[in-house]
Amino acid sequence: MINLTKMRYVFIGWLVSLMFTAQVASAQNDGNGRQKIEAAKIGMITNRLNLTTDQAPQFWAVYNEYNAKKQELNRRVRQLNNAPNRSGANEEQLVNGLREVNATKQKLADLDEEYMGRFLKVITPAQLTELYKTEQEFNKMLLNRLNQGN
Repeated sequence: MINLTKMRYVFIGWLVSLMFTAQVASAQNDGNGRQKIEAAKIGMITNRLNLTTDQAPQFWAVYNEYNAKKQELNRRVRQLNNAPNRSGANEEQLVNGLREVNATKQKLADLDEEYMGRFLKVITPAQLTELYKTEQEFNKMLLNRLNQGN
């Protein structure tokens, strides 16, 4: 006999994936795309972490703060890597640019270390591991869906 709890989780996972696919497809065609993608990400994280009613508000407060800082640092790394003035730069300028990229990546690592402690005050180590894994899977799914659309 099939375990009903396991079947329920499979169904919820399938439903979240279906919603994600629809949201990514429509996000590519409208100005609110970022919000729809974030909503899909939140849905996937919520489904995977199984947060208790006590954990959820505390977790989302910490996560939203962490995610905003992480996005800003990632944006800075992309800006530095795509700087248009790199083509005419001398060696010293190129090395300084590389150092700035590395320093920003270090800030990302420091941010992860800082927030790991904050997350562990709210969720379990297993849930934090699942969060990192879910974010990675979500990003991979998003890239695959975007590549399929092009």
